[in-house]
Amino acid sequence: MLEWLKVIVLGVVQGITEFLPISSTGHLIVAAALLDFNQRMDATFEIFIQIGSIVAVLAFYRADIWRQVRTVPHDTGVQRFWLAIVIACVPAVIIGFVLRDWIQTVLYSPMTVAISLIVGGILFLLVERRPLPAQTTEITAVRPVQAVAIGVAQMIALIPGVSRSGATIVGGMLAGLDRRTAAAFSFYLAIPMLGGVTLYELVSNLDTLSGDDLAFLLVGAFVAAVVSWVVIGWLLRYVAAHNFRAFGYYRILAGLVILALIAAGLPLQ
Repeated sequence: MLEWLKVIVLGVVQGITEFLPISSTGHLIVAAALLDFNQRMDATFEIFIQIGSIVAVLAFYRADIWRQVRTVPHDTGVQRFWLAIVIACVPAVIIGFVLRDWIQTVLYSPMTVAISLIVGGILFLLVERRPLPAQTTEITAVRPVQAVAIGVAQMIALIPGVSRSGATIVGGMLAGLDRRTAAAFSFYLAIPMLGGVTLYELVSNLDTLSGDDLAFLLVGAFVAAVVSWVVIGWLLRYVAAHNFRAFGYYRILAGLVILALIAAGLPLQ
């Protein structure tokens, strides 16, 4: 029963943090360590339950996605948008495939998460201190060169604690997208990125998972889907009227707390 409670807690953590620019992987690494969750499958669990967040994006944008499916043969804006999504995926796919084992072995640690949170928080504050004028206010108007910039930013998010959504939103803003467009593009970008990573991880580790493990994965993904759906709507409303300074301060504070816990000798490793 205790393990199931841990699964639900981690699903909630995933759902809250996947689309907020505060790093879902980083929070899951620390939360799993604090909860002493099934260490044999923790990395797989942390990756697989992201599928819940993908389902949330598909559900939230279902009407728009269906419209795009129907109009893509003759709508150049939709064609340009999905070309931009593909372009933005390429850098992280290449680097992630080449360095996958090294990233999971070397970088998946609370110390890396803490440092990444702090550095990312400082970057958020710097970006918001001198906001660039937005040139692109619709996701169908994202240019290839902007997609490349977002893709490079997403590549950096392979480091735990950086935050995929945070990196792509900041990358989009620096490339000339307004906050809401950058956030929406980041949400859509999660569909192929998280979907591909999740399927690859599941296939790679399927022979090592038991029936109970699969049940944990499915329940965690379901909880993550429900919470993610709520968070997507909230964040889009938030960015329409606020900047990201609050997330910058939160990241710095969270990083400092993790460093304090490490220094106190709590079992985060």
